[in-house]
Amino acid sequence: MNEPSSILWTLVGVVVLVSLATLVLLLARAPSPWAPALAVVRGTVQLALISLVLSGVIRDPLWIAAALVVMFGVATTTAARRLGTLRTRLLPVALAMSAGIVGALAVVFATGAIAFTPRYVLAIGGIVIGNAMTSATLSGRRFVELVDDRWDDVEGWLALGATPRQSTAELVRRAVHAAMVPSTDQTRTTGLVTLPGAFVGAIFGGVSPIEAGRFQIVVLAAIIAAGAVVATTLTHTLAPVRTRPPQPA
Repeated sequence: MNEPSSILWTLVGVVVLVSLATLVLLLARAPSPWAPALAVVRGTVQLALISLVLSGVIRDPLWIAAALVVMFGVATTTAARRLGTLRTRLLPVALAMSAGIVGALAVVFATGAIAFTPRYVLAIGGIVIGNAMTSATLSGRRFVELVDDRWDDVEGWLALGATPRQSTAELVRRAVHAAMVPSTDQTRTTGLVTLPGAFVGAIFGGVSPIEAGRFQIVVLAAIIAAGAVVATTLTHTLAPVRTRPPQPA
């Protein structure tokens, strides 16, 4: 199959899949049924642009650093908007994600688990940033939802003399646990339920299955570590609640 033909059939497959998702959401009368379709369109455009850019800068450390900064900026903004207003949520999200991402990547490269080269920094950095964003969104939204659902309990603790942080301690633990479930399940079912993209991509790139597996397990461990730090740090920052928080969009 030649390249123009493969691109055509790729577009056909993507259109059918997106149409299926949108139709199901419309029939279910779910909120924002068009959002997933728009996300796929946006992701397609962004991937096309980043592919063109990276083909020329993948060996330039300065450009790779710039690319990671842009990724981090978009990730923190996206997660912060999911938790409320940018004005109130951007700083805590950025600090929590910085702690998790920098900590995980520092261990990966300082220990020599993965070679400290521009292409690996970009590859692992992008994966960890994306998963840190997910962890921030899941933990933050879950915490806000729990505080709203259990507001009577929180007010009761406050009335008994507990500090704002003490009154939400149990809710913080539950939010952190909820945020860690996806990455934990992904890791423990790797090879049985799913073949992760980094593993498959490495094999398709000519790397031996053993080397690809080594790379993938480091990536999964980095995701787990970053996610734990992000979720714990963010919910710890949000924990002192004195008034009932508005529900995120």
